[in-house]
Amino acid sequence: MKELDRLAPPGTPERATLDGLDLTRLPRHVAIIMDGNGRWARQRGLPRVEGHRAGIRAVREAAETAARLELEVLTLYAFSTENWKRPGWEVRTLMGLLREYLQRELDVLVSNGICLRPIGRLEALEPDIQQGLAKAVEATHKGTGLTLQIALNYSGRTELMDAFRSAARQAAGGELVADQIDEDWISGQLATAGVPDPDLLIRTSGELRISNFLLWQIAYTELHFTPVLWPDFRASDLIRAVADYAHRERRFGGVLSGGHGPDVGED
Repeated sequence: MKELDRLAPPGTPERATLDGLDLTRLPRHVAIIMDGNGRWARQRGLPRVEGHRAGIRAVREAAETAARLELEVLTLYAFSTENWKRPGWEVRTLMGLLREYLQRELDVLVSNGICLRPIGRLEALEPDIQQGLAKAVEATHKGTGLTLQIALNYSGRTELMDAFRSAARQAAGGELVADQIDEDWISGQLATAGVPDPDLLIRTSGELRISNFLLWQIAYTELHFTPVLWPDFRASDLIRAVADYAHRERRFGGVLSGGHGPDVGED
């Protein structure tokens, strides 16, 4: 594994965690619901904006750690379609931080070989943000390392609704018949087309909800919930999560090797 000493120096608990793992069992794709910015700020008597700003630093560390772990894909839930319902000042703050991230982190993404891929209804974002995203995509498209998917103005239900509308339009035009619609066809209509489904979904802040995130893609995803608030999420937290994943046996609705029945309904 590249840069393991930088990621987890020898003698640290994090390095001990990695040294004890079968590194071939690490997830290919990790998705994260980043939650807890507001609570982080409130606990410290700070304005809510400072929680969001601290969350940007956590994004940087998560992306760099995922790249060093040689994960293939990291998907971060940055802004949902429901987030537009937040107070106007907070939405403006989040969009301002997105602009700042695109300006300040582009060189970091390029130097780490990270390929940026925004997903969601991007056309609803302000023109300068769309332009900034397009610039970042162009600058990083040759990256051969991690694919960093940032979900912006994203909703799992909306994504599926768009796929259904696409099917209806194609059927009406005689380009699609019912029997052509299978799991591969549906996956190909989604914003995440071309990347593997998440192996591991992490949610921070102790909440136990999926929150309309990647609803089709996480059908067999392993879930990891941590009480750590997103601004406090560090490399060690991501390492512990992937280590937890590596110790699990994935069944995909079937049986374990040597098992005698499906896992549905079993303890």
